[in-house]
Amino acid sequence: MSTDPLPPFQTRELPEPPTRVWPLIGPGIIAAGVGLASGEFILWPFIASQVGLMLLWGAAIGIATQWFLNMEIERYTLATGETALAGFTRLWKHWGLVFAVLVYFANLWPGWATSSATMLTYLVGGDATVIAIGLLLVIGAALTLAPVVYTLMERVQFLKVVAVVTFIIVAVIFVITREAWAELPRGFTQVGTLPPQLGFALVMGAFAYAGAGGGQNLCQSNWIRDKGFGMGAYVPRLVSPITGEEGAAHVPGGYRFEPTAANLARWRGWWRMANLEQALTFALISFVTIVFTSMIAYSTVYGRPGVPQNVDFIRTQGEQMQLVAGAWFGVLYWIIGAVSLFAAAMGIVDYTSRIGADVLKSTYLRGSRHSENRIYFALVWALVLCGCIVLLFGVRQPLVLLVISSVTSGVTMCIYSVLLILLNRRWLPAQIRISRPRTAALVWSTLLFGFLAVLTFQQQIRNLLS
Repeated sequence: MSTDPLPPFQTRELPEPPTRVWPLIGPGIIAAGVGLASGEFILWPFIASQVGLMLLWGAAIGIATQWFLNMEIERYTLATGETALAGFTRLWKHWGLVFAVLVYFANLWPGWATSSATMLTYLVGGDATVIAIGLLLVIGAALTLAPVVYTLMERVQFLKVVAVVTFIIVAVIFVITREAWAELPRGFTQVGTLPPQLGFALVMGAFAYAGAGGGQNLCQSNWIRDKGFGMGAYVPRLVSPITGEEGAAHVPGGYRFEPTAANLARWRGWWRMANLEQALTFALISFVTIVFTSMIAYSTVYGRPGVPQNVDFIRTQGEQMQLVAGAWFGVLYWIIGAVSLFAAAMGIVDYTSRIGADVLKSTYLRGSRHSENRIYFALVWALVLCGCIVLLFGVRQPLVLLVISSVTSGVTMCIYSVLLILLNRRWLPAQIRISRPRTAALVWSTLLFGFLAVLTFQQQIRNLLS
């Protein structure tokens, strides 16, 4: 097996960009759909139930920061057809493996599946652990049997986003109070205020999961490549080894285009459309959802005595909705929450396995007869089985699981923010390299997540010593 990091780039023409943004809609929807999970249905509403809307400024900063991160991840893939992880491998052979391990560590605890199962118990009763294990097995089967995995993910997440937006519209009419509307502006004027009663670990989780977080951002490369963005049009998509049609084996490696006037004009078209697609889908949907789910929590449970200090506040919130708008609305909330968290869990299994398969095939198994498709599906089932084992060993509190995952995600984001600067300055033509303002945005991302990681570490040490 070759010890070279990756084959050299092949030179090809940059494909023509679409003239309308609609044909490109998809990767941002998946990112928003997968991201509409722990942050939007648990962490941010939990924060609103405890301290009101005073931290919404953090959501705005977190989403804006992640938009810049996503676009620098997309820049490399648009220009080369390689994922950002493959690009990191060109900087040092084992960077991809480092991130794959971090992403797996963050997602071995199936907090999203247990959260979905917890909501289902409010509707039908039963044991949340048994239900969560069943959900994980369904996810593994669905991803295995989908002929084209990206198409399945796009459809599932699109339907999820439509359901969540519909719920928010209904909530605006029946649940959100005048007091919540009056309080909303304060959530964006108390910048820098961190309520000490929440703890830095929880605050870091809210920042890290405002929109997406951790390895999910890195998977933007894989999703836009499967959608055919830029030079990704030359790379085949992941298909099921059972129901899909595998084409000719793809040799890991990327492409480059000559910086001619025609190619640079096409590049400007791709870059403009990719930025717009992310802004209209990932950033806008994530921000609106966080704001309104927080306002719902503020309207229903904030300031009430006896609000649980854990994920059980979701039950209390649903019961309050039933009192305000009728039994149907609380049931609707739990149904949409359960479905949304299930769809998020599917996305998390997908992107975690994509990242692992990408790293293994491009760096360590280039000469192997095993295709990236088959490696991906092996990793899907490995992650599903690991989640089942964790649940069987009794690790069942969703909020605890989500905080553990979000701390790891914050550290991961701090590291790859630095590497993206190096990647997009070293390997791309001068005309399309990262600009100074966007470099400053990634420096901010590094400082933000690095600072939060240090504070979280210090807090956990103090808790252990106290």
